[in-house]
Amino acid sequence: MTQVEPRPAARHRTADPVGADRWADALAVPRASWPVRAVTASVLTRSLRRLPLRVRFAGGSTVGLGGPLIEVRDPKAFHARIGTRGLIGFGESFMAGEWDAPDLVGALTVLAAHAADLIPVPLQRLRGVWAQRQPRTQRNTPDGSRSNISRHYDLSNDLFALFLDETLTYSAAVFRGFPADWSLLAAAQHRKIDRLLDLAGVHDGTRLLEIGTGWGELALRAAARGARVTSLTLSKEQRALALDRVREAGYADRVAVELCDYREAGGTYDAVVSVEMIEAVGAEFWPVYFRTLEERLAPGGRVALQAITMPHERMLAGRDTHTWIQKYIFPGGLIPSTRAIEETARDHTALAVTARDGFGAHYAETLRLWRERFTDRADDAAALGFDETFRRLWTFYLAYSEAGFRSGYLDVHQYLLTKETPAR
Repeated sequence: MTQVEPRPAARHRTADPVGADRWADALAVPRASWPVRAVTASVLTRSLRRLPLRVRFAGGSTVGLGGPLIEVRDPKAFHARIGTRGLIGFGESFMAGEWDAPDLVGALTVLAAHAADLIPVPLQRLRGVWAQRQPRTQRNTPDGSRSNISRHYDLSNDLFALFLDETLTYSAAVFRGFPADWSLLAAAQHRKIDRLLDLAGVHDGTRLLEIGTGWGELALRAAARGARVTSLTLSKEQRALALDRVREAGYADRVAVELCDYREAGGTYDAVVSVEMIEAVGAEFWPVYFRTLEERLAPGGRVALQAITMPHERMLAGRDTHTWIQKYIFPGGLIPSTRAIEETARDHTALAVTARDGFGAHYAETLRLWRERFTDRADDAAALGFDETFRRLWTFYLAYSEAGFRSGYLDVHQYLLTKETPAR
């Protein structure tokens, strides 16, 4: 077991909504020997000196070719964390305030753009030895999925309302142009939803299954078209608010929001829509997920799927590795590649992928607006009981995600999958 060296208690406050135990690894520096810190510092220096960054170490040197600045305030702790926990340690070091960046997204974008070659090739070959493995407790079994989803989406409806627009839509918007503006975000979210509903062919009388409710905006838009919607979620908090919104809109007779795992769904539907849900499924259960889409769909039906994606080789390299995002944001999550999506659908179902449209730049702008809003409302987050460590965590998460899309490391796609009517 890794020994930890406690930090002074006065530097931190307890995050009541999520429990202080969640921050144990961020609030204490791992005990690392001098050789571990020295080797880590050497490897990092060699990697950073060829990047368009400036990394300035307190009391020491500055490395990099120039560009966005990273200020390392506590080099000893910084090297100890990365040397013992890799990229998880890098994120935890930010949470602890041991490093910062005036342009956090800019710095993280450079790192994301060089993600494939940041680690020297010899160490990449030893990834299975030094990288942490995903905990078995975070497998997305039916019970595991409920726990994993709750840890993110049941944090607090009020927290999400701080940085989302009035539609409470927590996925990529589609803008008419860039740069995006906050005042246009709600319309851009409706544009994204309407594109999905159009893809799925949703109209008056359509029987629609939605896998992943969010806070209900897509169900409301579908009901306004005259569809009858069954929406599934594992989040009690989201379901409660979604039901309130459905009742207030006068669609209680058209929309049912069920606390139900996708594997437990029944019935047959003309269309299925699922928005950024596959990222929470896990590679182990992708075949089950796609078979569920097929089984719930009537012959001639259509599936509209929105999915965040990453390069296939990077997905394969990291699919068994425990990441900072999995540890603190989305336990059990895994972003698929376009190849993985299409091969899984092909190999395990009779669904045909008939269209795919990528719009990653729109997600970068969506995340920028969320991040700026969250920063502006930091005091409101504090008033809800979310401490400084949580706020730095959430800032890092939003910036880290935005950087992924700005660098092209991440993308987002809308898919149309169809189920052909059997020949007579």
